[in-house]
This record gives sequence, C-alpha cells and structure tokens, in this order.
Amino acid sequence: MVTIVDTLNRPQQETAARPRHPEKAHRPDNPIQRKPKWIRVKAPTSQVYRETKDVVRDNNLVTVCEEAGCPNIGECWSKKHASFMILGDTCTRACAFCNVKTGMPGPVDHNEAQGVADAVATMGLEHVVITSVDRDDLEDGGARHFANVIAAIRKTAPRTTVEVLTPDFLRKDGALEIVAAAKPDVFNHNLETVPSKYLTVRPGARYFHSIRLLQKVKELDPEMFTKSGIMVGLGEVRNEVLQLMDDLRAADVDFLTIGQYLQPSRKHHPVLSFVTPDEFNAYERIAYAKGFLKVSASPLTRSSHHAGEDFADLRAARKAKLGH
Repeated sequence: MVTIVDTLNRPQQETAARPRHPEKAHRPDNPIQRKPKWIRVKAPTSQVYRETKDVVRDNNLVTVCEEAGCPNIGECWSKKHASFMILGDTCTRACAFCNVKTGMPGPVDHNEAQGVADAVATMGLEHVVITSVDRDDLEDGGARHFANVIAAIRKTAPRTTVEVLTPDFLRKDGALEIVAAAKPDVFNHNLETVPSKYLTVRPGARYFHSIRLLQKVKELDPEMFTKSGIMVGLGEVRNEVLQLMDDLRAADVDFLTIGQYLQPSRKHHPVLSFVTPDEFNAYERIAYAKGFLKVSASPLTRSSHHAGEDFADLRAARKAKLGH
C-alpha cells in the first residue's frame, strides 16, 4: 500500500494549512507516555551545533536528523556529524511510526548532489550517511540520484567514506543495482520492525522483500558492508526479534542496530513498551553470538548514530575475523 497525497494542484491557502501527516489527521489520538529516566537528552546549545546548522542551511539541504525528530541531534551536530536526506523532504509512504512529512513530493533537485558534496567537504567529514524519503513516484525510486550523490562526494571529498540508508525500491527493477554499482562503503536498509507488525507499522513495505534486498547487495558485491536496524517498543515479542536476527544473518548482514521507538505525536503509533537498558544489552549479546560483526543496541541507538565510529569498528571486526 502506498499513500500519495497531491499537494501541487491545490489552492495555495489550502496547501499552506496542510497538516504534516494528512493521512493521520482523522485517526484517534494515542496518549504519549512519559519517558523513563534512562531516556534523557540534552538540548542542543553548542557553537559547533550552530555552525553545523549553518552549513546545512547555506547549502539548502535536508537532514533526517531534523525531519525525523532524532533525539541525538544535539550530540551529533555538536560533533559535526549529520545525515543528509536527499530527494526532498516529503515521503510517498505513510508509515505509522515516522515523523517525515508525507504527500506528493516535488521535482528532483539536480543540484543537490553537488550541494551535499560541498557540505561534506566544508564540514570535513570522515564518514557521511546519505538517506532519502521514499520516492514511489519516480521510475527508479531515486536510485540514480543516490548514485549521483555518491559520485559527487567521491570527487569533492575523496577521503570521506559513504554510507547509504536506502528505501526498499519496491517494484523498481534495477534500482538496487544502480546504487550498489556506485560503491558506497556501507549499504543500510532498515527493516524497522518484526514481520507481524508490518501491516500496522510499515504498511507500504514487505518484510521479505527488504530481507532479499539486503541479501542481493552481498551477491552483487560481497565486500560491501551491509547494515539494518529495527525499533522496539512497538508490540513485538522477544522471540520475534531473535527470529529477525536469524533472517538478517541468513542474508549475510554485517551490522544490526536496535533502538527504542519514541512516538512523534498523538497521531502516530503508540509506544507499547519501554525496553530497559538490560534488555538491550541482552539483545546485543545474542546478536553478536549469532555472528554479526557489529551490533549497536540501546534506547537511543539510531541508524546513523555514531556511524563513523561504527564503520571503523566494522572494518576492524572484519580484519580480525579474516585473521589479518
């Protein structure tokens, strides 16, 4: 199921008043639970945070840090870490957990690739994460644009390693191959949740298609690191998470992230449980035992959090496994 809302052909005053998530507007409110003591973040106040924000604004860029309401934005931007979201700020999907704006996106900005590359160079990033909204309206789902952004970064900031966090490219034949051929250092695609929750949490996606996408990346390039992540607290049970780990390992995925789902608004899917730090630690130990090269599991873990440091750990873990 794909939800596309046309905002381009409406009267200007109606478009201006349009809610961020029109498909959720008539849903009943879900109460927002008080966060437990182990989920606390500091408000962003540092000078480096402001400088990072200026670079993003000066290059007319969108970041998933802002659009998804990431709780780690203060920490990451204060370290000059940012995850750039390409292909606009409006998603054609209507996932129940996501805070990114939904509707009919605008045209692709073909100057965006160089703008991202210039920002990467200006910030002096050692590692950069490039993600995007879903673009079901495009023939290739935005795959060619991903490849162009990677190429621009390689040319402008050749020492920067590149991680992509892609959509599922559902029903977009050949799209995955285009991105893989651009040779990102890490190919990330998030499962988001266990399969039993897809119809309510991620209705526009298909669990086993996402597993197959990750598996195919390894078939195309066995040396490319692959990565996936999920949220917990959406009503899953422990054994479902363990089975998901096995599915990812069967697809030879290297890196797993597990974080706590936090409800963006009353119209979003409710938090059904707050997973304790001890439970996260247990998931991490089990995932390592199942053979992942790298695991990050904590309440505030997000796909792009500490991505540069994690990439260094990934390379070291592979070298240790291979014995050199």
